[in-house]
Amino acid sequence: MKNNLAFVFPGQGSQKIGMLSELSEKYAVVQDTFSEASDVLHYDLWNMVQKGSQEDITLTERTQPLLLTASVAVWRIWQQAEGARPALMAGHSLGEWSALVCSGVVAFEDAVRLVRNRGAYMQEAVPRGEGAMAAILGLDDGLIKEICAKACEGQEVSAVNFNSPGQVVIAGNSAAVERAIEGCKAAGAKRAMPLPVSAPFHTGLMKPAADRLATEILATQFSAPEVLIVHNVNAKTESDPERIKHVMIEQIFKPVQWVACVNSLVSAGIDTVVECGAGKVLGGLCKRIDPALTAYATEDSDNLTKSLAAL
Repeated sequence: MKNNLAFVFPGQGSQKIGMLSELSEKYAVVQDTFSEASDVLHYDLWNMVQKGSQEDITLTERTQPLLLTASVAVWRIWQQAEGARPALMAGHSLGEWSALVCSGVVAFEDAVRLVRNRGAYMQEAVPRGEGAMAAILGLDDGLIKEICAKACEGQEVSAVNFNSPGQVVIAGNSAAVERAIEGCKAAGAKRAMPLPVSAPFHTGLMKPAADRLATEILATQFSAPEVLIVHNVNAKTESDPERIKHVMIEQIFKPVQWVACVNSLVSAGIDTVVECGAGKVLGGLCKRIDPALTAYATEDSDNLTKSLAAL
């Protein structure tokens, strides 16, 4: 184990048609992992991501198992290559489920089932078109919270993803989000733009989804983590499997404290992060939070080879 190394797992937004295709040509475990997920989902996940449309993979109940499967496939490649074992893990939103699988807390098949339902329940909690999310760039966190509080007007809008200094995502009822966007623009935000998502994730509007999924999470076998995970809701680690279940239920309707999570990693002695799965978004966010961090990617064989060689 490398005491200075953490693995981070991406969430929704990192998906794209053709992802991991190049890795699959070199590593059979990629398609093997996708086949396992397909057996649970009852559709061909690999075919969908290679030959489907962007619309196909953006529906949240498909996006969530897709990104989970991609991260687990890359983790399995890393293990086969006898790559360095991280001291800690963290995942952004959906990515926290990838961390749970890779740290041995939840069986992969159980996680695929749970995140598919997580996506479906989140979508069903707020009818399409009635919820929205928006990225706010260049405003103080506290000011964004104040603007959201004023914009509610009997509805809900709140800051839900604290991604990096000066980059916060807000979410809630569509009309309230529109009011908050205008408020942020008036307050001097560099950008305030709606995001192409299908539901207002990590808000109180997701509480019905959390309640539905809670029954399934509580009935699923969780084990103590082999690698501790810094959790989104409180930026702390948790070793008790039953407590982890409750943290993952809360995560559905509470904000993603990503800045605090990365700061917790750094405070624990982490100076290197590997983004395990599709894309490079999290690595970039980590470096914006703490420029002293070194970030590696794994989305293709060139990046993976460089990461393995460096570590």
